[in-house]
Amino acid sequence: MNIQTLLKQGAIWAFIVAELIFFTIAGDFLSTSDKSFMDFDNMLLLLKQSAPIGIIALGMTIIMINGNIDLSVGATFALAAVVMLDSMTWPFMVALGDWSIPLAWTFALLTGVVLGAINGLLVWKTGVDAFIVTLGSMLGYRGLVFMYNGENPTSKLNWTLVDFAEAQFLSLHTATWFLLAVTLVLWLVTTKTVHGRNAYAIGNNREAAVNAGIKVGPHFLWNFILIGFLAALSAVVFYSESGSVNPNDGMLYELWAITAVVLGGTKLSGGYGSIISTLGGVIAIQLLRKGLGHIGAGTETVNLVIGLILIAVLFLDRQLNRKGKEELKI
Repeated sequence: MNIQTLLKQGAIWAFIVAELIFFTIAGDFLSTSDKSFMDFDNMLLLLKQSAPIGIIALGMTIIMINGNIDLSVGATFALAAVVMLDSMTWPFMVALGDWSIPLAWTFALLTGVVLGAINGLLVWKTGVDAFIVTLGSMLGYRGLVFMYNGENPTSKLNWTLVDFAEAQFLSLHTATWFLLAVTLVLWLVTTKTVHGRNAYAIGNNREAAVNAGIKVGPHFLWNFILIGFLAALSAVVFYSESGSVNPNDGMLYELWAITAVVLGGTKLSGGYGSIISTLGGVIAIQLLRKGLGHIGAGTETVNLVIGLILIAVLFLDRQLNRKGKEELKI
């Protein structure tokens, strides 16, 4: 690992440390809460709240390493949640009692897999840019959410599911364990497998990857299936506890996920990225949201600050990777 790579991967964690220090000190002067920002329970809750976006962002990392993007993950998240909760009200599922839970999870995960496969096949077989394909599917999948149950929420609260979602092991919530498990699996995939090496090769130079014998189309397909599965898994984790999904749920999740991935150092152009750094990006965003709220800032301030930081990160990345190329002439 060269020094530049080490600096890139360490930057997000240095930023997290700076956030913790700043909000701890600022909170002593500005917060109306008696709790310290770095209160142990507060940090555990932060990790739990990071899970829904985090699971999606980890899958988005591989998509973006490929040089692609998926704008439909928020709609996939919502549709998978609707399928999971609504399926538990079907007569044969009700008759199964709590045995319906693994079936409902399966239906939701299959929904994500199917929607991801549709995206992957369209990108592969049509040759249309993934941005355009998933922009269209974002609208189409969101339309399916509204068609499923109109503008009404879909609700089914199962206390066995709630107990599972709220359980803690070694002080970490169920959602946090899912986030850590997905991080570990995808880190192994990107660093220890042929599929992971191919992802970087394709992102660096797609034409060279084809010439090297890499089957780019099927590779894209599997990655879109993966992110569809993870968007559905995120929904399973989140709605097992909440038990109610609104048709607009998951909106802007794709933007939050992409922001976390970019903050973690993954290039928008592809060819470079790190699963561990994306986890850092997710935590950094959640720290900003929670920290600014801790000192009394509103949602609009949170969005403004994160937007400005994202622009700064993209600018710095461009400067560091320009390597003497001429600036873009406008």
